[in-house]
Amino acid sequence: MKKSILLIVLFISSFGFAQKSISKLLKKYNTESIPYISVQELAMPDSEAIILDSREMKEYEVSHIKNAIQVGYDDFDIETVEKHVSDKSKTIVVYCSVGIRSEDIGEQLKKAGYTNVYNLFGGIFEWKNNDYTVYNNEDEPTENVHTFSKEWSRWLLKGIKIYD
Repeated sequence: MKKSILLIVLFISSFGFAQKSISKLLKKYNTESIPYISVQELAMPDSEAIILDSREMKEYEVSHIKNAIQVGYDDFDIETVEKHVSDKSKTIVVYCSVGIRSEDIGEQLKKAGYTNVYNLFGGIFEWKNNDYTVYNNEDEPTENVHTFSKEWSRWLLKGIKIYD
């Protein structure tokens, strides 16, 4: 009985640990030049943000946030965004796996004149870790989440880890 309770406590506490660990990871790689938005804020029903997925197409096809526009990272082209978002004052939320690549893309959006750009704290991993739905390339809910690599998959606590 005590062992079961201990395991439950460790399991529950690991979620807080993951968020703190992601915070440390983001502090290591990001400058916070693009302000963060939490997954809870983005998930609010009245959110009218345009969501941009800054991961590669193979990642997007496995899993993405509903209605996200895939803009990529390696071959990012600002003209792709301008075709979808002509009003540069619209709220834009950029995400990737955990929030590192998305900061880079957010900086490019700011440089191009977009004024209301946010980086999703913890990216799609934090989205899934908080029980929000992700969708596959057929826009159907999925438990699969592309984790970029085996190394990065440790930040995903929920869902089925997919990497290649």
